[in-house]
Formats: sequence, C-alpha cells, structure tokens
Amino acid sequence: RAAAGGATAVTTVGAGLAPEPLRAFVEGFLLAAYRMPRTGRSASPGKLPAERLVLLGTDGPATQAAVAAAQAGVRATLLARVLGATPSNTKNPAWMAEQATALVTAAPRREGRLDVAVHDEAWLRRHDMGGILAVGSGSATPPRLVTVSWTPARTTAATRTVVLVGKGITFDTGGISLKPREAMVSMKTDMAGSAAVLAAVLAAAELGLPHRVTAVLALAENAMGGASYRPGDVVRITDGTTVEVSNTDAEGRMVLADGLAWAARTLTPDVLIDVATLTGAAKQGLGLRHAALYATDDALAAGLLAAADAADEPAWRMPLVADYRPTLDSDVADIAHAPTDPHVKAGSVTAALFLRHFAGQVPWAHLDIAGPGRTGSKQGELPAQAATGYGARLLVRYLEALGS
Repeated sequence: RAAAGGATAVTTVGAGLAPEPLRAFVEGFLLAAYRMPRTGRSASPGKLPAERLVLLGTDGPATQAAVAAAQAGVRATLLARVLGATPSNTKNPAWMAEQATALVTAAPRREGRLDVAVHDEAWLRRHDMGGILAVGSGSATPPRLVTVSWTPARTTAATRTVVLVGKGITFDTGGISLKPREAMVSMKTDMAGSAAVLAAVLAAAELGLPHRVTAVLALAENAMGGASYRPGDVVRITDGTTVEVSNTDAEGRMVLADGLAWAARTLTPDVLIDVATLTGAAKQGLGLRHAALYATDDALAAGLLAAADAADEPAWRMPLVADYRPTLDSDVADIAHAPTDPHVKAGSVTAALFLRHFAGQVPWAHLDIAGPGRTGSKQGELPAQAATGYGARLLVRYLEALGS
C-alpha cells in the first residue's frame, strides 16, 4: 500500500530470504494492491497500485519457483475476489458457468488437460438433483452444475484424485424464509465457496500439480416466487436420500448435498472437500478470520490446517459431535436438513453433520467460510467491505503439499 502511486516498486527486502518467506512477501505485496472492481463514470478513488515489483538481490531457480507459486496463488485469490464482488444483477448461475468456460478456454496450455463441463436444469432433472433444483426453483435464472477438472500428463504412485465442491448461491434472499434487509446486503458473496474451488483448480493447472483435481460448482439463486420450495417440503437428493426442509434459508447445504453425493458416486475421489459460506453460527463462534473446519479424517484435517497456516488463511478444527446427530432425524424423510430439537443450537456443527451423510465413505472435510469469506474492515492484505477470496490459496497450498 505504501508503494501505491508509483509505476515501479524496487526493494531489497527479498535479498537473502529463503523461498517460503520470499513467497509470503510477494503474496502480501500483490494481494494488498487489489482494488475492488468499480462500475461508474468516475475512476476509483485513491492512488493506483504500483505496476511492477523489482526484487533486488534475488535470483536462481528456487527464487523463481517461489515467485511463480506466489503469483499463481494470488491470481487464484484475486479471481475469487472479483467473482465474489460482481453484483448479482450480472452474476447468476449461467454467468458463473460462462466465466468458468472462458477461464478454461483462456488458460495457458500446459502438459496435462484442463476440462470444463456445464450441466443445465434438464441434466439436473435427469440426474435427480432435487436439492439444487429446489433451491433454484423460485428464480428466473435456472441452476447449473459445473465441473472444471485438471488432469496431469504424468501420474505417480503419489497421485491423488481430489474433488472440491463449492457452494454457488449467486444471491440469497433466504427464499420464503426471507432474510432481513441487513443480512441480505452481502449475499452477492454467497457463491464464495464455488469461486474458491474454481480458482484453486485453475491454479493447480497453472502450477502443473501432479494430482487430478476437479471443482464441482453447485450453482443456484435462492429467490422467491410462485415455484419456490417451502418449509415442510421433502426433497430427494441425487443419491436417493430424502430431506425434510424446515428453513429455505438453509439452502447451501441442499446444493452441497447434491454436489457431494454426485461427486462421491461418479468421480471416484480419494479426498472430498467442500467450501461454503454456510452458517452464521460459524461466524459468531470464530469471527471474521477463521474458517470452521470439520473432517472425518485426521490426516486430511492436519493437511488443511497446515495449508491454512502457510496461506495465512486461518482455520480451526471443530468437532463432529455424534450426540447431535439424532436431532437431524425426521419423521417424514430420511434426514432433516436442520435440527428438529430447538435445544440443540450448534448450527455449524449440525450443518456439517448433515453434509457428512452425503460424502459417504470418502475422506471428507468441510470448510465453513461464512466469516473469513467476507470482511468488514481492511485487515492486513484483506480488502475493506468485500469478498476476500478466502480458501483459494489454502486449497492450492494443500494440493502442493499433498503426498509429499
């Protein structure tokens, strides 16, 4: 920020630094230079960021690799920020699908394959994705399921298949369970999980990582209309599970249920991770900096916590409290999507317990980013009052370290 207003910033700070702190320095410089996209006749207020950073006293393959990794991680974060900041009169499920397709098409060709597939509402109906269809039923813009996959040219015994499922609610009114106005203002960022997983796969391709990685974007707009789903509805997920709905504002777990169940059944993952701005409870409990991490596998949890520390995107592991699971029992369906016992408050925990059902036997982790996915003040490298891009660099760091 201090370098803003000049064309070039020149520094000796990197001289003699090991690759990891050098990478952190470059990431900090580039991330703090971010300016939120602006639509208007006047230019953005304030000084523009420096156009170039020159690192004196640094050279060699290790330095070049550290800078390249920093740039890839920052590009991922800034992509997630820009997607999150886009107003929802522009951003809808079809628009998100178009962005994913354009990004894959424009990505530099590398050894390996980067593929995108866009599935419309007819495909969703054929595959019985009742959760995504229910959430999107009240909107004039129909839902989508998008996959973006990176397949390396060479695989080894250490190569893993990782599937990242992102909540992609392009705007959340709460549906019939309408949000208050104040709570609705930031809901253009309710697709931050899908932005993070999309950006992470593109970064994996840019870095040529040796793992098969697929992002599954579960995209819908939760609006109100005559066709909206209702409290009391019973919805069938793609794996056949029936879900009793009690609150249409708990829509994120519905689209994730379809995404997780479909991915677990069809993509043969070794690891399954979902990312979502899911619950106010996680934000109340952990604030704006830490994500709530849930996992069924200790090694997976440890890997994600280490990646969170390296990326400076903090996470805190939370318990999957078995005693709370019976509160999701339903008299009319296989499972309730929210607690039926009003005395059990742990909203982030019970949401995670619901999602775990759809991951099956695959090692699974859930990142609830309702707090760090958005920020209300300028903190460190974070922008003020905007989508933060949280999770993109965390996932890239996790993929880099996986199997090493």
